[in-house]
Amino acid sequence: MAVFRVILTIIFIVTCIALTVLVLMQEGKSAGLGSIGGMAETYWGKHKGRSMEGLLIRVTKILAVFFMVLAAILNLNVF
Repeated sequence: MAVFRVILTIIFIVTCIALTVLVLMQEGKSAGLGSIGGMAETYWGKHKGRSMEGLLIRVTKILAVFFMVLAAILNLNVF
């Protein structure tokens, strides 16, 4: 059982690093000065789900759930 806990811990650490990198790669939510002139409603603003930013958001959500599940499993002290 100790081997299983070590493997889960390694997966947890890799997940933590990947989650940190993904969060840092995302753009900020502020529109900046472009929102004054109405530039916030561009093609990329409307179709964000199909862009690279949309993919980063989806992967971040999946990794965040995986992070929480792994943290709960490692905290059970069953292993």
